[in-house]
Amino acid sequence: MPFELRRFTNTVTSQAQHDVSCWRGEVGGLGMVELVVPALEVVPVADQRRYCGAMVVGDSIPTSFFTGMPYAGRPRLASARLNVAGQQSAFERSPWQTSREGRALRIWAVGREYRYRETENRRHHVLERPEARIAVVRSSWKRPEALSGTPQGAVDSVDISLAVLFEGVYTRNLSLRGAWISAPGRLADRLGG
Repeated sequence: MPFELRRFTNTVTSQAQHDVSCWRGEVGGLGMVELVVPALEVVPVADQRRYCGAMVVGDSIPTSFFTGMPYAGRPRLASARLNVAGQQSAFERSPWQTSREGRALRIWAVGREYRYRETENRRHHVLERPEARIAVVRSSWKRPEALSGTPQGAVDSVDISLAVLFEGVYTRNLSLRGAWISAPGRLADRLGG
């Protein structure tokens, strides 16, 4: 069944959580699901200047998190780690490909292989494996009010967790145009500018 996660305002007023964004919603049969960006609890305090994280939690889904160097308030794919259901997971991409299909992330998590790619534009993504597919649309690119998902096939809680998690990761460079547009900012960030 289709689902929608809506942005909500955290009432915590500590300075450390000033820029935390959260999206929350009911996902059919799995209860409440929440995406938190940046998820401060998944990055050691000593590393919070150099890394940030995104995390998905829920009533009946495995907790997943992604940590990487920050860009635009989200972890990016550089120097990144992925953890799904308590297991370190792997991913790779080919930055030299020109098509969206060729630039897709290949993800290995909990004994499965996935592909995560941009489809129509930077607001539309799909996570897929042979038996399942989840298309996710952001209401806007920068600060979406809603994340809408459309599952197809034998989608389960791990698929939902991963599809939602990657909406909290900076993936603009999954298209060649996005890579060119974001390159100056990523370079400046890497050089400390």
